[in-house]
Amino acid sequence: MNSINKKNSSTRDTILHAIKTIHEANVNDLAEAAGVSPVTVRHHLNALQADSLIDATPIRRKVGRPYYVYSLSEKGEELFPQKYVRLSNRLLDELKSSFPEGTVSDLFHNLVQRIVTNHIRDFEHLPFEERLNYLINLLGEEGFLAEWEQTQDGYTIKEYSCPYMSIGEKHHEVCTFDTALMTSILNTEIEQHSCMLSGADCCEFTMKNSTPVSSNLIQIEVK
Repeated sequence: MNSINKKNSSTRDTILHAIKTIHEANVNDLAEAAGVSPVTVRHHLNALQADSLIDATPIRRKVGRPYYVYSLSEKGEELFPQKYVRLSNRLLDELKSSFPEGTVSDLFHNLVQRIVTNHIRDFEHLPFEERLNYLINLLGEEGFLAEWEQTQDGYTIKEYSCPYMSIGEKHHEVCTFDTALMTSILNTEIEQHSCMLSGADCCEFTMKNSTPVSSNLIQIEVK
């Protein structure tokens, strides 16, 4: 099996790359690929599993203890370049050229409404700060790395990563997704103060837990 040589790459990255390219990679495969000992590989595998980047599948043998083979999890696959960005941009370009202005914004509006409708019974009776926790977890499921904190004036949410960053550079409508999700779940006005698309370190939002939602924001009907 060929060793994977990646200059200026960490052992962790090399192991991830090997798992990506080797079918049913085991510890010995990864040790050979990374040029390190099996003990070192196991140390990195434990960390990668703790970060939910890889899955381990036991392989049973007729004699002896089972061994494990490793594959990338869905979260791990997202670390590698994907062609979905090009496809998504092309699809959004086509929508904008074929349908009336505002269609793409309406699509994202409807998408958020569907997500909130599917989850509303889980959070509608929660107090505000528990809703914040629920929102952060939901954003995490959608690929955002976010946290909230209480301030003297209310609350702040900071997003440090965005799964739609590459698409948002061309189609700013995608930036309405997380804001609309915040507004709908927290039932309060959201004000954005910074954006990673503009070069900021994070997207920062502020809110108060008692501000009523204006009539032009998303309304969710539970059937």
